[in-house]
Amino acid sequence: MATIDELKNSKGEIDAAGIMQIIPYNEHFLMIDRVISVDKDKIVAEKFADPQADFFKGHFAGFPIMPGALIVEGMGQAGTLLVRYTIEGHEKKDVLAYKISEAKFSAPTFPGDTLRYEIKLLGKDDRGALLAATATVKGKPVAEARMMLAVVEKESFRAKSLLGR
Repeated sequence: MATIDELKNSKGEIDAAGIMQIIPYNEHFLMIDRVISVDKDKIVAEKFADPQADFFKGHFAGFPIMPGALIVEGMGQAGTLLVRYTIEGHEKKDVLAYKISEAKFSAPTFPGDTLRYEIKLLGKDDRGALLAATATVKGKPVAEARMMLAVVEKESFRAKSLLGR
């Protein structure tokens, strides 16, 4: 398996194919298309709000805007990439949403917009990370949130979760 740094192109970017090698999502639920930059403290990623996306057909009917929950999901996916970048053996871990707070939406995201996610690492330990997330379109804020992501051992978490069903 390639390291995260090995998935970067010459500009330091990671494309969707590379992102899917790092986080366990496929194109049907990938809410980031490209990582522009990532270091130990910050990630910048983008998502094109494809006018053909199914959610635009019904949210809102006659006035399509991207659901805020999906914008927060994009923040979480970018945050997951940042956390994975900062931990050893990330491929043996699952990174999960634990707490989302102070989520605020200040403007709609329309079909054809490109969301730019900027996620900053505020603190981290072996159990998880605290992040500050913002989303902008054309330099103007559309959403922000604070989030805590939990870091768990993949094998034991998944086995325990399946037993609890």
